[in-house]
Amino acid sequence: MTSKQRSNLKSLAAVMKPIAQVGKEGIGENLIKSLSQALEARELIKVNLLPASSDDGENLAANIADLLHAEVVAVIGRKAIFYRRSSRKDFEHIVF
Repeated sequence: MTSKQRSNLKSLAAVMKPIAQVGKEGIGENLIKSLSQALEARELIKVNLLPASSDDGENLAANIADLLHAEVVAVIGRKAIFYRRSSRKDFEHIVF
């Protein structure tokens, strides 16, 4: 992903509200399943990384992205933005 593409996705995510929180429970199977479904429906999601989580934001976001087969667009403070192109055919994909 180029820096221009990353910048465009960050601007799209700026007005989004986080759809989930990762806290002291860490990364669970249900969390990954729901985030994956959200990525399939939206392509771009924002997640809160609570301070109670065991790892720092960058590592936690990288682990989540790896499990989701997605890309980390950015980690800003305790919020992470993820992108994965949807496999749906009837979907208006994000153009960047």
